[in-house]
Amino acid sequence: MLKFPTLLLVLFTIGSLSAQQISKTTTNSKKNKTTNIKNQDTILPDKTSTDNELQEIVISASRQAESLDQVPSSVTILSKKQLQQQLSISSNLSDILGASVPGLGFTTNRTQNLGQTLRGRRVLVMIDGIPQSTPLRDGAKDMRSLDPTVLDRVEVIKGATAIYGNGADGGLINYITKKANQDKAISGSTEIGSAFSLIKPKGTAGFFVSQLFTGKVKKFDYVVSGRYEETGLYRDAKGRVLSPEYGMNDLRNWNAFAKIGYDINPNNRVELMYNYFQSTQHTDYIAKAGIYGNFDSPTTGIKGQRPGEPEGTPYNHNASLSYIGKNFIGNTDVNATLYFQDYLTLINYSDFFENNGQPATQSKKLGFRLNLNTPYEFSSLIYGNLTYGLDILSDITDTHLTDDRVVIPEMSMTNLAPYFQLKNMFGPNLVLKTGLRLENVNIDVPDYTTIGIRNYVNGTYVGGGIAVNGGALDFNALMFNAGLRYTKWSLFKPFVSFSQSFSVADLGLVLRAAKENTVSNTSIKAVTANNYEFGFSGSFDKLSYEGALYYSTSKLGASYVYIDGNPQISRSPEKIYGFELSAKYRLHPKVDIGANYSFTEGKRELADKKVYLGGDRINPPKIAAYTVFRPLEAWSIFLQMTSTTGRDRFEPVNGAYTYGTGPIKSFTAFNLSSSYTFREKSTIRFGVENLFNKDYYTVISQWQSNNMNYVKENGTRLTISFVQAF
Repeated sequence: MLKFPTLLLVLFTIGSLSAQQISKTTTNSKKNKTTNIKNQDTILPDKTSTDNELQEIVISASRQAESLDQVPSSVTILSKKQLQQQLSISSNLSDILGASVPGLGFTTNRTQNLGQTLRGRRVLVMIDGIPQSTPLRDGAKDMRSLDPTVLDRVEVIKGATAIYGNGADGGLINYITKKANQDKAISGSTEIGSAFSLIKPKGTAGFFVSQLFTGKVKKFDYVVSGRYEETGLYRDAKGRVLSPEYGMNDLRNWNAFAKIGYDINPNNRVELMYNYFQSTQHTDYIAKAGIYGNFDSPTTGIKGQRPGEPEGTPYNHNASLSYIGKNFIGNTDVNATLYFQDYLTLINYSDFFENNGQPATQSKKLGFRLNLNTPYEFSSLIYGNLTYGLDILSDITDTHLTDDRVVIPEMSMTNLAPYFQLKNMFGPNLVLKTGLRLENVNIDVPDYTTIGIRNYVNGTYVGGGIAVNGGALDFNALMFNAGLRYTKWSLFKPFVSFSQSFSVADLGLVLRAAKENTVSNTSIKAVTANNYEFGFSGSFDKLSYEGALYYSTSKLGASYVYIDGNPQISRSPEKIYGFELSAKYRLHPKVDIGANYSFTEGKRELADKKVYLGGDRINPPKIAAYTVFRPLEAWSIFLQMTSTTGRDRFEPVNGAYTYGTGPIKSFTAFNLSSSYTFREKSTIRFGVENLFNKDYYTVISQWQSNNMNYVKENGTRLTISFVQAF
C-alpha cells in the first residue's frame, strides 16, 4: 500500500514545480480563458436573468468549480429556488430528488430510499463532500441525512465516477449547504408552518418552525439555523392511515446547522461547518398487512403499541474544517478539508432475526481531503489546469441489535487514494478532461458468530451459530476517466465520456449470511463499473434542451436476490443501458414549461441465461413535466406532473412474485406549490401534494411484492407556511 508521507511529498512537489515552471507563462488575461474558477462565488447570475438563463456552475464533477458547459458528463443542478418549490410540497429529500432528477428512481414515500437508484446503480450521497452513504452496509437512508432547508443547491453527477471514492457506481449527489450573506452584519428569516391531509384531516396535522441567522462581521461570516418538525399522520387517497414501517408518519425531525468562515486575507480562508440531524418516529400505530396484488387491500396503520425503540435516525453528526488558499504555491490553489461523520439508524423491531430484535447500523467516518489546482498554458490554443490530491478515509461500520447481539461485526475500513485530473482546452471550444484515481482499501473484520435469519418460505431460522474467523481484506484498483466536449455551437454542444467507479458492495450483507468459518473464504469482491456515455445540450431562442445515451457494465454485479427464502448478493456480470431527454421553454415572459423523460433497463448474466435486473435496481420509465406561472413579480405558481408507463419483466413463480420482480403499474400524479411575497420581506407559501388525490401504490411497494410492504402513496396533503425575513 502507498504510504501517506511519500504521496504527500510527491503531490506538493508537483504543485511546486507546476507553479514555478508551467505557471510562469500564464498571464492573468490568458488565465481567464481556462474558465478556471478559483471560487465558485465568482460566477454570479445576472440579477435580470430568469431561471432559464442562469449561468450555472458545478464543483462536484471535478472538485474544481467550473462552468456547466465545460463538463463532459450529465449533471443536474437543483437551485435554491427549485428546492424551495419542492420543499413547499414535501420536506422529504427523497421526494424532492425523485421528482426533480432525471435518471433517479421514484420516491419511496418512506424514511428509507431503498431502490431509488441512479441509472440502475447505487448513488453516493454527500454533504459538502462528506460521505453519507454506508457502502459497507447499505442502510438506504442516506438521502434523508439532513434537512433540505439548510441547502443552497444540490449537484447530481450521473454515471459511474471514482472522483470521491467508494460507492458511486451510478453517480453522486452532493448537498451543498448555505453560504453566508456578505452584505449585512445580521440578517435571516423565521418560518412557521403546518402540513396536514385534506382527506380525513383528523390526526394528520403536523407543524414546523425554523430560524436562520446569517451575516458578516469584519473578517468573520456565519450561517446558523435550526428547524423542528412534527409530521403528523399520513393517509392515502381513501383516508386510511399509511403503514408506520419505514413510514413518514409521526416523525419528530430536528436539524441544527452552523457554518463559520474567517478570511485571513484575500487569498486565505478557513471555514468550519457542523450539521446535526435527527428523525425518529413516535407513533401509536402498528402495521396491518395488506394482500399483495389486491388493489383495495393495502397495508395500513392501526392503533397499537410498537415494540422496541423509536425507529429512524437518532443522530447524524457531520463536521468539517477547511482551509482554502489561493496562489498557495505560485499560481497553485489548495483546499484541505478534515471531516467526520457519526451516524446511527434504527429500523423496526421484528422476527427477522432469531429470538426477534431491532437492528441498528452505526457508521463513524473520519477523513482528510487534499485538493490542489494548478493552471497552465502552452500556447494561446492549448491551456488548462491540473487538479490533483489525496483522499484519506477511515470508516467503521457495524450492525447490532439493540439488545447488544452482533449482526455484522465492526468492519474497519481505511482508504488511501491519490488522484489526478487534467482539464485541457484546445482553443475556446474543445475541452478534454481525463484523470486517474488509485484506490487502496483495507478492511479489518473481527471474529464473530452469525445470528439465524428467518426463511420466509418455510418460517424456520437458518445460518445461525457459525463462528467466523475474521481477517484483513485488501482491494486495489486504478480507476480511469476521460471525456471530450465541444461548445462552439449554442444549438448543439455534444460530449462523449468514459468513466469508472469502485465500490466494496454491501460487505455487511455478505458477512451477515456467511456460511464459511473464515472471512477470506466468503464471496467478498469489489465491484468496478464502466460507464460509456454520449450526450448533448443546446439552446435556440426560448428553448433549451439536453439529452444523454449511456451504457454501463460490470463484470461482478451486486444484485440483492432471495434464494430459498434468504436474502443474498448475486455476483454476476451486469449490463445497464438507457437514455434521458429534457427540455424547457419560455412560453411567455410570465410562463415557463419543461419536461423530461428517463428510461433505464438492465440484465445480469447467469450460467445459462440472461435475466432482467429487479425493481430494486431498475426503475420504470419516468416522465416529469412542469409549468411555472408568474402572474405578478412577487407571486409564482408551480405545477408539476410525475408519471410512469410501468414495468413488467417477470413471471410469477408458483403463482407468486419474489423480491424485486413485482410488476409496476402506470400512474400519473400532480403537485402544486405557490409563494407570494408582500411588504418585500414577508412571504406566504403553500403546496399541495397529490393535487387530484390519485389512488395508487408506490413503486417500491409494487416491486417488493409482499403483503407487509404493500403501501399506497399519500392522498392529497396541504403544506402552508409564513416566512418573515429581516
